Amino acid sequence: MLKYLTLLLFAFTFTTSLSGQANYLKEYQQKWANNKAYTLELAEAMPEEFYTYRPSEEQRTFQEQLLHIVGNMTWLTSSYLGGTKVAADLKKKDYKKAEVIAIMTSAFDLAAEATAKLPVEELETTVDFFAGPMSKRQIMVLMNDHLVHHRGQVITYARLKGVKPPSYRGW
Repeated sequence: MLKYLTLLLFAFTFTTSLSGQANYLKEYQQKWANNKAYTLELAEAMPEEFYTYRPSEEQRTFQEQLLHIVGNMTWLTSSYLGGTKVAADLKKKDYKKAEVIAIMTSAFDLAAEATAKLPVEELETTVDFFAGPMSKRQIMVLMNDHLVHHRGQVITYARLKGVKPPSYRGW
């Protein structure tokens, strides 16, 4: 009897855990779609002539910041989450604004596709990361944090050029 109760408890705990992870994936997809819309709205708000703006010599330009965001999400999704790399040269300096926005849109979509296809059971799978072992869930959190960090920088760039950034939206 104790054996069956233990098995039942394990099954309940495992099912509850998977349900929580499935909710996490659903919430992440919502947040990622919001991140995409907000970031693209910011990229649209900045006039093309300011895409080469950098506040100081040691900082990236507005365009370089956006492509850096793309590079990170592409690297993390293709290296750790089973995603596909965006088909663009992220080191190129002379993209037009519309091209940068198209590249960003593609990268956001590819990242969303990779996380949507990620089986719930794999969220806690540990991967070898340069900073030490991380779960795939942690990689997703890192991707979001990196995006938010650099988006904050480009918001500052926009403000420095007199461009009103889009209103913040949370979840």
